[in-house]
Amino acid sequence: MKRVVLNRKNCLFVGNARGGRTAAILASLTSTCRWHDIDPQLYFTQLLVNLPVTPECDLPSWLPNRWKLDQKTKTVLRQDAAPAF
Repeated sequence: MKRVVLNRKNCLFVGNARGGRTAAILASLTSTCRWHDIDPQLYFTQLLVNLPVTPECDLPSWLPNRWKLDQKTKTVLRQDAAPAF
């Protein structure tokens, strides 16, 4: 509940309609990350690094729920490829 109240207060200072739309998109993505137990900072860092080279047809794979599944798959593949000592 506190996040909702803080967001409402912060939205008073977005400046214009475009800024409000951007703030709403970022708040939605951040909330979705929290819903799926994803670190929002890690998600946004990887998204911003990889987005410029990602083809438009691959954009749905960067939605938080699909991104989390891809990360789990990569982790499992790395663990399988790691040499056993």
